[in-house]
Amino acid sequence: KPFASEVDLKVLARQTPMFTGADLANVLNEAALLAARRGKKKIYMQDCEDAIERVIAGPEKKSRVMSKKERELTAFHEAGHALVGHFLPTIDPIHKISIIPRGQAGGYTLALPLEDKHYSTRTELLENVIFMLGGRAAEVIALGEISTGARNDLERATKTVRRMITEYGMSDNLGYMTFGHGREEQVFLGRDISRDQNYSEEVAAAIDRETRRIMDDAFERAKDIINTHRE
Repeated sequence: KPFASEVDLKVLARQTPMFTGADLANVLNEAALLAARRGKKKIYMQDCEDAIERVIAGPEKKSRVMSKKERELTAFHEAGHALVGHFLPTIDPIHKISIIPRGQAGGYTLALPLEDKHYSTRTELLENVIFMLGGRAAEVIALGEISTGARNDLERATKTVRRMITEYGMSDNLGYMTFGHGREEQVFLGRDISRDQNYSEEVAAAIDRETRRIMDDAFERAKDIINTHRE
């Protein structure tokens, strides 16, 4: 495919971690289509980056009408993610922030890894949770209100924290143990999750309390970062 000289394959590689060969072929086909629609003779960097985002999150929905209030809320939410991520040492560099709806998302903040990672430390996981809660924290600080826009962030953050506690032995209060069996295994075997629980109700309550504590601490850390660097 004919590329313009400005196309930086190293930057594109950072945007496509874990992509298969078929995924990469799909990206380049999308980039070629976008370039052709835009009347270009060559594929430029913007075409490639737009193609990657189309593959990851779906096409932009510029026709979706958003009120000024919704755009403002989305802008504060995404700025919260970006600001918190910028000041957390282990978060990948922030590459792009958008408030144009794409797929199911009203906006997004894109952080690009500098290298492939195969393992994550407890600090990295905790800071990723703080990063995910940055949008909700910004809503509270800037608007004094919260919205449904943080649903996916909260789901992913909660899932990460529970896995830290139950699968990775990263809880100071519950120790270096694993609790329960992987959800994938249970679904595959057709078992009922509640029947396959290998710990007591007391431990289950302790897991819930520890999850709440870590989430609350992470949320306070996100708010502290935003308040400190809000200007």
